[in-house]
Amino acid sequence: MTLIPWHDHERVNSLMRQLQQRILVLDGAMGTMIQAEKLGENDYRGQRFAEHPDDLKGNNDVLSLTRPELIADIHRRFLDAGCDLVETNTFNANRISQADYALEDLAGEINLASATLARQVCDEVTAANPDQPRFVVGVIGPTNRTASISPDVSNPGYRAVTFGDLVETYREAVRGLLDGGADVLMIETIFDTLNAKAAIFAVQDEFEARQARWPLLISGTITDASGRTLSGQTPEAFYYSIAHAAPLAVGFNCALGADQLKPHVRALARVADCLVTAHPNAGLPNEFGEYDESPEQMASVVKSYASEGLVNVIGGCCGTTPDHLRAIAEAVASHAPRRMREREAA
Repeated sequence: MTLIPWHDHERVNSLMRQLQQRILVLDGAMGTMIQAEKLGENDYRGQRFAEHPDDLKGNNDVLSLTRPELIADIHRRFLDAGCDLVETNTFNANRISQADYALEDLAGEINLASATLARQVCDEVTAANPDQPRFVVGVIGPTNRTASISPDVSNPGYRAVTFGDLVETYREAVRGLLDGGADVLMIETIFDTLNAKAAIFAVQDEFEARQARWPLLISGTITDASGRTLSGQTPEAFYYSIAHAAPLAVGFNCALGADQLKPHVRALARVADCLVTAHPNAGLPNEFGEYDESPEQMASVVKSYASEGLVNVIGGCCGTTPDHLRAIAEAVASHAPRRMREREAA
């Protein structure tokens, strides 16, 4: 079988060189940054959706269409803090999640616009400092449905979504991200590995159709102190169930702060024969749902990830700001990236 070639091989080579040399820094929480703007309903609607019948406040993804200058500014602020990779504003930019706002038919457009925005900002910053190239991570969120668990406790066999529905939904999103110029795809915040398998299937189908492939990152989420995903997997089981996708990197994000997430990243690093990523929250939420961990506190914990050789890419999730990422970038700068495990001979 002929291996599908890399899209834009030079850009992939550039990313690989950077990964060999140092720990790369992923950006922080788009949602946190948008919340800080205290936007109202009209901000989300803009002129285009002034007469839209449903409320749009809280639909952060649509801001790529109605407030593109705000999203570009957030990307730029994270890049100015030293981040190497920025995530597209597409966590809920899929047909299933956008149906909550009656915007499901715009899912593809939102992905395209979001990736295009991130591409433009990364290219501008890279042109100003070619020694630190910046890369766009096309984000594929989990959707708000689960394929493994029934939402109806009285009917455990019921499913709110099918595998086929998820594949179709994810593939539409992937097309928009790739057309918009994403360098890397990231299936992230995976609470249900069956959803992730549908996303992997969609990604691989799109690669086949284009006869080109892009690096793939896969990031799960440990939901609580049990040390398992919502669908019941340990870190090791999660890795082995998605390893067939041959990801460039696998990791964990969200749900936990850096201190609580660390043992799970360590467990993953013991078994993964690919690169390892982590982007934890800024601690655990307080009674108001806010994150209180300071940049200095978070960076001191993340520094131990680097000193123990656990990660190749580190970033931030809920509650993390450019100040958090600046402190993290400084904390890991002097540490070498995790060394890849040797693949066992077949």
